[in-house]
Amino acid sequence: MTSGTLPRVSVVGLGKLGAPLAAVLASRGFTVVGLDVNKTFVDAMNAGKMPIVEPQLNELIAANKERLSATMDANEAVQKSDASFVIVPTPSDSTGFFSNRFVLQAMETLGKALRNKKGYHMVVITSTVMPGTMSAEIAPALEAASGRKIGPELGLCYNPEFIALGSVVRDMLYPDSILVGQSDPKAGDMLATIYLQMCETKPPVQRMNWVSAELTKISVNTYVTTKISYANMLADICDRLPGADVDVVTKALGADTRIGPKYLKGAMGYGGPCFPRDNVAFAALARKLGARADVAEATDRINNFQIERLSNLVAKFAKAGTRIALLGLSYKPQTPVVEESHSVKLAANLADAGYVVVVHDPLAQDAALAVLGDKVVGASSLEGAVRECDLLIVGTGWPEYKNIDPAWCKRDGQRLTVLDLWRTLPAEKFEAVADILYLGSGR
Repeated sequence: MTSGTLPRVSVVGLGKLGAPLAAVLASRGFTVVGLDVNKTFVDAMNAGKMPIVEPQLNELIAANKERLSATMDANEAVQKSDASFVIVPTPSDSTGFFSNRFVLQAMETLGKALRNKKGYHMVVITSTVMPGTMSAEIAPALEAASGRKIGPELGLCYNPEFIALGSVVRDMLYPDSILVGQSDPKAGDMLATIYLQMCETKPPVQRMNWVSAELTKISVNTYVTTKISYANMLADICDRLPGADVDVVTKALGADTRIGPKYLKGAMGYGGPCFPRDNVAFAALARKLGARADVAEATDRINNFQIERLSNLVAKFAKAGTRIALLGLSYKPQTPVVEESHSVKLAANLADAGYVVVVHDPLAQDAALAVLGDKVVGASSLEGAVRECDLLIVGTGWPEYKNIDPAWCKRDGQRLTVLDLWRTLPAEKFEAVADILYLGSGR
C-alpha cells in the first residue's frame, strides 16, 4: 500500500455476510478479492451475481465488478491485499460455546500464504467468537502458521459486525458505531481508516483490546434479546388484562431515553442465526467463569415459552383437526433464513397437536418445508392459503401480507379469526369479514 491510496482488501468467506462485505467495500472504492473454498461462490462472484438473497447485494456486485474478484487461492488473495477480513461460520457446540474450527482453518491458510509475502499485513476477525478466544487460540494459530509475531509486520483485530439479515448492506453502510479490538495502535488505525471510508456516515469507532471487544459483541446481542423478551412478557400480561394494549405500553416505555424504543415490541419471540445462540453462549460463559447470568437465562426461558403461549392461544379459537394457515416462515422479513424461526417452531407444534397446517412464505417456504417435512402442507398461493383456512395466523410481518384481499376471508355464516402476531393487517379493513386479534391487546 502506498501513501494516499486505499488499502486493498481480501474477504475470507463469501457467504451471507462475507459477500455483502466484499460488495460494500468495492462500492466505496476499495479493490477487493474474495477467498472461499466453495467454487460455486467464487465463480458466482466473478460472474457478477451471487446465489444469496439479500437486498442490494447483487446490484452492488454488478455495479462494481471492476474492483471485485474472487479466488480459491489464498496466496493470490494475500498477495493482492493489505488486509484480510475473515468472516466464516462459528457454529455453536454442545456446551453453547462457539466453535472456532473454521476460523482456525482460515488462520492456517492465511498464515501459510503470509510466509510468501513481504511487508505489513493485517488480519481482521469478523466472525463472532467467545471472549478470550483471540488471545488464547486465534493469535497463536496465526503466528504459528505465518512464522511472524503480531506487531510491526502483522496486525490482528477483532471486528464483529452489528448487522441483520435482510438489511446487511444498509447496516454496513450506516452503522451506529464500529467496534475495533486491536492488537496494537497501528492495526487499529488501519482498520478505522477502512471503515471511515467504507461507511456512508462517520460513525464513532470504539477501540479497545481483544477481550473487551469480544465481550462487547456478545453483550450487545444479549441486551437486545432482553428487550425483546421483556416486551413479550408484557404482551402476555396485556393479553390477560382486559383493555390493556402492549403497543401503547411499549411506546410509552420507549419514549423514556433510559430505555429507548428499538426492539421493544410485543410479538413473536426472537430467532435467526445470532440472537438465540448469543444469549445461550453468554450464559454459558458466565457459568464457566463462576459468574451469574440470571437475566440472560430468564430471557432465553421467556423466548422459548412463546411457542407454548401461542399454541395455547390458537387452542382458544380452533379445535384440533381444523385447518390453519400460517403466513410467514422466515425468522424476519426480507430473508429466506428459517434458522430458529418461531413461525417454523409454531407450525411444527400445531401439527403435532393435530391441526392441519398450511404454510406460506414469499422467500422461505422451501427452506421451511425442508425442516418441517410432511408435517405441514406448502401453500401453492397466498390466496389459496387464506381462502381455505379455518384460522389464519400472520407469523412474519412480510409487507406482501398487507395486500391480502378481505374477500378471501369471507366464510359462509361465520367470521374468520385472524391472529396477527405482528399487527400487519389493519383491523378496520377486515371488520366486515374477520376478527383481527393482535398479540398483547387484552380481550
